[in-house]
Amino acid sequence: MNSRDAITLSINMGDMISMSYLQDLTDEQLMQRPHPECNHLKWQIGHLIASENMMINGVVPGSMPALPEGFGERYGKETAKSDDASAFDSKEELLRIYQEQRAGTLAALAKLSDEDLDKASPESMQGYAPNVAAAFSMQGSHWIMHAGQWAVLRRQLGKPPLF
Repeated sequence: MNSRDAITLSINMGDMISMSYLQDLTDEQLMQRPHPECNHLKWQIGHLIASENMMINGVVPGSMPALPEGFGERYGKETAKSDDASAFDSKEELLRIYQEQRAGTLAALAKLSDEDLDKASPESMQGYAPNVAAAFSMQGSHWIMHAGQWAVLRRQLGKPPLF
């Protein structure tokens, strides 16, 4: 196993856990907040997608598929408090965009050498991803970090634990 394989394994584990938590939730349930001070799940999913696009384009410029027009703005900090369901994409659309972005991430990763992975990330990313490898590794863990909130909402909805 090489470093790209290990990073891919980590990304795929995050995908498996996250998609399992989301699989049986409805659009309406995705608009619920696990706690009044938490963001609803639709916003969180959009944030994760936009973040992945930004991070991977940051370390491998031009490698990611374009997000739909206005996507970043719909899931920016300014909209986090909105409970207007019409302001956010459907679950189906979010997962479609996610799959496109994740395919872009994995394709970009596959083209990199170990030397590429060791390169420093842009200065704006240094605090959380000091090099290219860290930016890619974060794609699985970022989703899992948010999935912790999703597990809470699932329990509030009476759904059984998955893991």
